[in-house]
Amino acid sequence: MKQFARDRTPGKICLPIVETTVEKAIRAMARARRLADLVELRVDYMKNPGLELLLNRREIPCIITNRRREEGGRYRGDEKSRLAILRQAIHLGFDFVDVEMESGKSAIFELMENNLKTRLILSCHDFKKTPPLKDLRSLCRRMIRYGADVIKIVTLAQSWEDNLKVLSLIPYALERKKKVVALCMGEKGKMSRIFAPLMGGAWTYASLDKNRTSAPGQLTAWELKAIWGRLR
Repeated sequence: MKQFARDRTPGKICLPIVETTVEKAIRAMARARRLADLVELRVDYMKNPGLELLLNRREIPCIITNRRREEGGRYRGDEKSRLAILRQAIHLGFDFVDVEMESGKSAIFELMENNLKTRLILSCHDFKKTPPLKDLRSLCRRMIRYGADVIKIVTLAQSWEDNLKVLSLIPYALERKKKVVALCMGEKGKMSRIFAPLMGGAWTYASLDKNRTSAPGQLTAWELKAIWGRLR
């Protein structure tokens, strides 16, 4: 499996795979490996996610996400079943699992108990607004205390200034020796997607094409690379 050390772009790109079947997801993963440093398999889009087959067919590091409806996901089962899929991904040894902070402290700790290999991304998505900076920093500190390997905070930009607020979490987390993904969604949040990895963010998210975005304001990988090329 190819590792992270590819420097053809100034920042790392994660491509979400938002397909509805395992077969389509495998084909999308094959396309993504030429454009990305890692992929995010959104298994909440799939009715029957075949995790073992997906694991065996990955060629670059892979995040498993089973996003809850309250944070933009499509999973329609109950919470116990949703977390069971993530537990299976950890048991199989996927590179990362993305778990929402709102899943609850006990559920998060239980999920990661006896885990030896899979790295934990603790995430929080606000599709309505960007909270005050003091609240974002408090959330950041709580995620670190919960033992996240990577913290991910994504908000909706209602103003250009919201980008600066969220991007300021990157040096804040790095000072605490924690990897971080900090981005804004929406049309006004696009600049954060461009600059986050250049400021030290672990990666940014981009789509395979305009029809396969997983969040509002997401650029395609080609668009992102073109912008980075002009910034050099």
